[in-house]
Amino acid sequence: MRRLPSLLAAATLGATVLTAAAGSAAAGPGFAPHTDTFGGNWAGYAASGQTFTSITGSWTEPQATCTARHDLYAPWVGLDGYNDQTVEQTGVQTSCSTGTPVDSGWYEMYPAAPRYYSNPVSTGDTITATVTYQGGTSYSLTLKDVTKGWSHTVTKSLSASNASAEAVIEAPGGFPGLPSGVTFNNVTVNGKLLNTFSPAKLTSARFRPGPLTGGTFTVKHT
Repeated sequence: MRRLPSLLAAATLGATVLTAAAGSAAAGPGFAPHTDTFGGNWAGYAASGQTFTSITGSWTEPQATCTARHDLYAPWVGLDGYNDQTVEQTGVQTSCSTGTPVDSGWYEMYPAAPRYYSNPVSTGDTITATVTYQGGTSYSLTLKDVTKGWSHTVTKSLSASNASAEAVIEAPGGFPGLPSGVTFNNVTVNGKLLNTFSPAKLTSARFRPGPLTGGTFTVKHT
């Protein structure tokens, strides 16, 4: 699979859209479940092969160390983006552009630019993210910091196919200062645990997801 423009050099987040490339297995209904495939900047799990209307998942913001100012990573959940050209997504970005890790909540209706929340996020915070298709071209995106007690929900419009649902870490440079990785907990899709859909296991150049148990898995630096 090839990766398209994403996680920009200026340390701002942009979506990756995954598409099948020559010599790689095509995404979709015939894709072997839980088999590693190169995910570009993505590492995690992506369900496809039917219509998806919702995804929700939680994680704890891990301890991160900056090794370079271009280091950047983001755990998120979303709809689409796996073999199509839109993504409806929300999560938390950690940027090293200042020399130390800075966490920011965000949402994005790709190909539109990401939007960031000013509320603080810290290491150890429990984050819950949800994307829901509401019909027509309407999507609801909710990001909640359970620890700090803030929550944002936005309703946005986009013409999209609802062809996939994913929970991933996006990290273009590998982010070596994230040795323990990120654990996604209780990821549900269309109201069912993620493993119900035999999702594709996406491995990036530097990150690999562990086994998927129900809706829980850990993505670690390799």
